[in-house]
Amino acid sequence: MTESRPNNLRDLLASGWKSKSVKRELHDNFLRMLASGEELYPGIVGYEHTVIPEINIALLAQHDLLFLGEKGQAKSRLMRSLVRFLDDAVPFVDIPEAPIHDDPLRPISGTVRRFLAGTPPERVPIGWWRREDRYAERLAPGTKFADIIGEIDPAKLAGGASMSTEEALSFGLIPRMHRGIFAMNELPELDELVQVGLFNILEERDVQIRGYPVKFDVDVLIMFSANPATYNRSGKVIPQLKDRIGSVIHTHYPKERDLGIRIIEQESGIDLGGDWPVVVPYFMKQIIEEVTVAARKSKYVDHQSGVSARFSLANYRAMVGSARQRAIILGEKPAVPRISDLGHIYSSALGKLELDLMSSHQLNERQVLDAILAEAIKTVFEEYVDEHGLEEIGDIFSKGVKIEVGDMLPSSAYEERIQRVPPVWEKAFEVNAASDPAVRASCVEFVLAGLYATDRISRAQRHGRVEYQVP
Repeated sequence: MTESRPNNLRDLLASGWKSKSVKRELHDNFLRMLASGEELYPGIVGYEHTVIPEINIALLAQHDLLFLGEKGQAKSRLMRSLVRFLDDAVPFVDIPEAPIHDDPLRPISGTVRRFLAGTPPERVPIGWWRREDRYAERLAPGTKFADIIGEIDPAKLAGGASMSTEEALSFGLIPRMHRGIFAMNELPELDELVQVGLFNILEERDVQIRGYPVKFDVDVLIMFSANPATYNRSGKVIPQLKDRIGSVIHTHYPKERDLGIRIIEQESGIDLGGDWPVVVPYFMKQIIEEVTVAARKSKYVDHQSGVSARFSLANYRAMVGSARQRAIILGEKPAVPRISDLGHIYSSALGKLELDLMSSHQLNERQVLDAILAEAIKTVFEEYVDEHGLEEIGDIFSKGVKIEVGDMLPSSAYEERIQRVPPVWEKAFEVNAASDPAVRASCVEFVLAGLYATDRISRAQRHGRVEYQVP
């Protein structure tokens, strides 16, 4: 609230303020920002040519929306982002007994209408409802009719209110979001009775509560999110509700690995600086994201459930944490993640993968993750081999060499085993692989793991360390 805003109805009328429906408000603000070239969806990566244009059209069409996609595809984030297209604040009749933030020029509450009819405009207090408070979100499982629509209040009945009027109600979330945005996550998990109530609000703006018809002239943008596997399953969402949703926005996982890496860098929330700085070679970021890509393709993982972007983020944080722990214990700076640090992603990854019970009945989660990790390392390594050549790499790892690696081995131990790295590999890293022992150690582990993944060398594990041998 600012001092320049009117604080009574007389001054509000004098200011020339006009009422708008919430969808019109979103439409007009979106149109203005689009025309001015403003960034419309800050922080949303990879949807510029697919999802974003569909949202734009839905806003211009003033539709209610459904975001349809697997977990971890930024559905909730997209819904929350639409708040920025609301006005900074809207006026409401600010009296204690008002059940909602009612429009001073188009009140729907009987309480507010009666107050306005008997009060001079200069004595009608006006408050300002902030943009960030005009959004409410609910998770469908466990949600009851009373939670989002309302329930008859026995105390109000005792006070003389009629059961067929809104004065008898204790309001739920949707009426309280009058002139705002309401979002329901996981729509197919919503009780059928509540779905019927939502259908009535979308279509007729009325509901029946305990058999009594109650008129709700509620002005609200309603959004939903759902997983395609459950949304398209017969009987999970009533057809009448599906039919009333204006636009269905299909989300997806990043179509390119580099986009997934941008999301990791943007969303990880890790400070790589400080007293114990961390330098993450790009190939390690590639492997982390490729693990997620491989999991999404794996026959052992339930494709209907999906593999969330949170899978990449959790694994990335675990990898960085392992590298930083080693650096602190050994007194090394900077900390540089290695392949052996990926041995600690079981704690971050297991539980986020839902296995396909038909395909993986002979494998446990750990074995599935091992296979996915090996596939990811192989994929990234073969790309580097294609780009930077295998011949010079092979020269470094000459016949008969045994090399031991591990997440707690000092970088100097690698330096003793490998005195140099192929010159062509200098271009493959963000920092000089030959001059920094910690980066060299990471490089060496990557090459060894890649050679093993492509069946060029053998490997033996013991006591938490791994020994590679060139036959």
